[in-house]
Amino acid sequence: MSLVFPFSAIVGQDEMKRALLLCAVDPRIGGVLVLGDRGTGKSTAVRALAALLPPMNAVVGCPYGCDPKTANPCEQCRAHRAAGSGLLKSAKIPVPVVDLPLGATEDRVVGALDLERALTKGEKAFEPGLLGRANRGFLYIDEVNLLEDHLVDVLLDVAASGENVVEREGISVRHPARFVLIGSGNPEEGELRPQLLDRFGLSVEVRTPTELKSRVDVVRRRDAFERDPAGFVEQWRKADAKVRRQIDAGRNQLESVQVPDSALEQGARLCIALGTDGLRGELTLLRTARALAAFEGASQVEDSHLKRIAVSALRHRLRRNPLDESGSDIRVERAMSEVLA
Repeated sequence: MSLVFPFSAIVGQDEMKRALLLCAVDPRIGGVLVLGDRGTGKSTAVRALAALLPPMNAVVGCPYGCDPKTANPCEQCRAHRAAGSGLLKSAKIPVPVVDLPLGATEDRVVGALDLERALTKGEKAFEPGLLGRANRGFLYIDEVNLLEDHLVDVLLDVAASGENVVEREGISVRHPARFVLIGSGNPEEGELRPQLLDRFGLSVEVRTPTELKSRVDVVRRRDAFERDPAGFVEQWRKADAKVRRQIDAGRNQLESVQVPDSALEQGARLCIALGTDGLRGELTLLRTARALAAFEGASQVEDSHLKRIAVSALRHRLRRNPLDESGSDIRVERAMSEVLA
């Protein structure tokens, strides 16, 4: 198994790292869209976070990695549970990180008939696609703004329902497909469809470092990792272990974090001031602020939590205003200064 660059060793890009960590604490936030220059550590951060997470319990032999305690497993696990004593054998497996390449066919994404078994055994069997493999993990799409429309439609359906339904070639399969959607891209190369853009809980921007020290640190650490991966990973093991403990503690505390009515009202005022469509902005503010409070060990959401995540939660939900040439970040910060003063 190849070693992954340590999450704690990534230089800068604090907004991106915070967004990924908060989605690890609460996947219901809805994933992260990372926009910016190439070579700024986007894919490195995603893989580093997945390697940072503790292994998860999964049913042995389940192609979708079902949680043995879930009340709504896949058809295969339901059949095994009904045939046995109701208990399913489980084992620890790594959190999956699945890449969805731009050139992928729809069959590869959603799954299709297992031709090998059909030809050799005459059986109709389903071969899970990338969506099935990503269940309970991360689905990463690089250059997501260039993704073909028919694949975007599939993603929108699955993201809304948490299930993948395949009916073709004489087979009918329905299986769980809940994952943290991570997309990255360069906005200069094309824009995302509004429907897909709205599905991302958080949006962050990454830029090439301009400070001399930061650039030198990036090059030095990457060179050290490539020359001695095992030694470099060992050097950062304690720092990564500390972040892992914070994620575990945040997950355990998440449901007990109080969200006072005043915080909900502040979030609603902010969205009204910005003119965001729908209520997904308020929901994302609530979930992200609560995850941040849990990650930091706070007992309830405060205005300070809202202020720190508002730009990430709302910058991609703003309507274009031809009379206001300010960037989305400035518009959110301006609204915060008025509403959360």
